Amino acid sequence: MSVSTASTISSASASPRVPALVWVLGWVSLLTDISSEMILAVLPVYLGTVMGVSMATIGLIEGIAEGIAAAMRVVSGAIGDKLGRYKGIVVFGYGLSAISKIVFPFAGTPIPVFAARIVDRVGKGLRTAPRDAMIARATDPSIHGRAFGLRQTLDTLGAVIGPLLAIAILWASQDNFQLLFWIAFVPGVLAVIVLARAAEEPLGGSPPLERLPLNRADLANLGFAFWWIAVGAALLTFGRGAKAFLVLRTESLGVPLWLVPIAFVLMNTVYALSAYPVGRISDRVDRRTLLALGIGVLILCDALLAVATGPWVGLLGVLLWGLHFGMTQGVLATLIVDSVPETLRGTAFGAFSLLSGFALVASGALGGLVWDIWGPATLFWLATAAATLSLATAWKPKTGTDPR
Repeated sequence: MSVSTASTISSASASPRVPALVWVLGWVSLLTDISSEMILAVLPVYLGTVMGVSMATIGLIEGIAEGIAAAMRVVSGAIGDKLGRYKGIVVFGYGLSAISKIVFPFAGTPIPVFAARIVDRVGKGLRTAPRDAMIARATDPSIHGRAFGLRQTLDTLGAVIGPLLAIAILWASQDNFQLLFWIAFVPGVLAVIVLARAAEEPLGGSPPLERLPLNRADLANLGFAFWWIAVGAALLTFGRGAKAFLVLRTESLGVPLWLVPIAFVLMNTVYALSAYPVGRISDRVDRRTLLALGIGVLILCDALLAVATGPWVGLLGVLLWGLHFGMTQGVLATLIVDSVPETLRGTAFGAFSLLSGFALVASGALGGLVWDIWGPATLFWLATAAATLSLATAWKPKTGTDPR
């Protein structure tokens, strides 16, 4: 065999490289998550201890904010599919999230905080589905799991750095929340600049805008395999609940105020370390098996948080929460890509997010009420039951275009 022939065979058998666009979107996610998580890591405690907001209200605020974000994902993903272009929507979404951060330093009552959370989540909702569709279009199908896992890892690394910065700022400034909010504004602006200058629209078809960007025919064409995954993921989201409850549960177990963000640090460190390896593995094995294992981790996590009586057991639950994220989020995104036509990926991510958003609204509102009336243990037992029901998704027989 000639050297040139061997080289050709070697090149053909080599795994495709992750496109530069995925790296750019990953770094943008990292910067944005630094900004967002600096605030989110302390916001539940800030609302509860500084502003005196009840647990039920905090849960309702978080649930409504995430529900609005989910609704926006449906619209933005579908519009991106019909236009055949996604970058403009993604830039606008990241821009809204960055602008919302300027409200927090000036907020003297819960109402501006609530409004800023809504704007931030609208931005997240606008950008998420088109961004994931960009990744799917730019990446070779054989490495979709790796690409989504890499972006998720960089995103989650930002969610580790953000709470660490929050801890350092609160410790050094003697709990100066306003200073923290001002500093959090900076990385959000940098993210928008990087995205606008460095990200390029991936090449692909541009289907004409022949009808409304979201319609019954498109939703029907997503197919049964997709809807089974989406409904199961909604149950899983309900079983996971709002991150605010994780933070507040940590505080209730005796962690000092300035160390409360450590829950986010631990969770997101495990998340970041596991997302990319799991994504690579998912390109080689049955993804539903990985999903089932990830759901099992959440069930164990919820149960631990239900029975915890001290900070160490609670922190172990937090670690398992992060591992669950790493084992399921990238896998779910890849399963969606596998189960729908290429031209409907944005719509699929949007519809998927909408169902999960409704579940998050329900878990936030109901969870806060349950906490106020029966306590955190009952809340996490309820979450355990919902996560157990979601296991059905992982073992559903393969249908549609899903190759795994």
